[in-house]
Amino acid sequence: MHIAKLKCAISIALLLAVAVPPRLVGEQHRKPRPEPLELLVVGSGGPRSFGRACTSYLLLIDGTPRILVDAGPGAFLEMGKLGVDLDNVDIVLLTHLHIDHSGDIPGVFLDRALTADGPIQFKVFGPQSGDQFPSTTEFLKLLFGPRGVYEYEKTFGADETIDGKDLLTALDSPETEIVSEGDLRVREVATHHGDCPSVAYRVEYKGKSITFSGDMDQSALPNLTRLAAGSDLLVFHVGVLDPPGSPQILYTLHTPPKQIGQAAEQAKARRLLLSHISPSIEDNRRQVLRSIANSYKGNVDLAYDGMRVPVSEAGEANRKTAAAGNQK
Repeated sequence: MHIAKLKCAISIALLLAVAVPPRLVGEQHRKPRPEPLELLVVGSGGPRSFGRACTSYLLLIDGTPRILVDAGPGAFLEMGKLGVDLDNVDIVLLTHLHIDHSGDIPGVFLDRALTADGPIQFKVFGPQSGDQFPSTTEFLKLLFGPRGVYEYEKTFGADETIDGKDLLTALDSPETEIVSEGDLRVREVATHHGDCPSVAYRVEYKGKSITFSGDMDQSALPNLTRLAAGSDLLVFHVGVLDPPGSPQILYTLHTPPKQIGQAAEQAKARRLLLSHISPSIEDNRRQVLRSIANSYKGNVDLAYDGMRVPVSEAGEANRKTAAAGNQK
């Protein structure tokens, strides 16, 4: 009796093995192909300390972190929590030099140096000088140059070279391409953030694109909408409510939600991600989203620390939003 049961079990196992197509064998152990372009939100907060790291993003190229966009306080800690591998990060895009966007640059650079297997060459792009703010190259010299506050850092870990480039910040300055490496392209254009010189960036790779507004008031929207035209993902910083919901002075620094929605719609961005979240935005998120939705019909999300956004999902999210609208 036991022999009969054993023979039956063996027969069933053989039938199942034959029935499974060869291409499926071991497929569950196969690693998924990495996204060509992916956004990792390291920090999604604004200048205040209320539980979010300040503004910072990493762009993954074919699954590997390669481009750092801003590094506000908390970025160093969040990268450690996320287990981010910085070995290939060599392009740094600074939208402007306010503390909440640049305060953790020394810590992030040190972390990169202490784990490097060989020489490092950072290419750092950022705005030229203005009023109380140094240029990006001056900023780097004050930190890491001779007699700089962290001069030792360049020799503490790996052999490190830091090359800075200052970008024009007058609103009538031409849009320029600053990185061209195979399929990777980075373009920038001047924006306006009160008295602090500022720029926006667009990163393109293998037909996918992400645009970063940085902090800017609505006077720079024509530049931003041209740069962001057709972007798969537009990361826009929302620092104020629609007037008169925020202090008047803040409207000289940030773009209200209503105008953000209009700009995203004009640019035909496939997806909009709101970041640089302040407590007032956190407390009034429904109001903010409703205001944007009056003009922009694409998918809108609020960023959070550790959020990952494959850019291939931007078009899919937009299609789902359109389909849902057609069913109503």
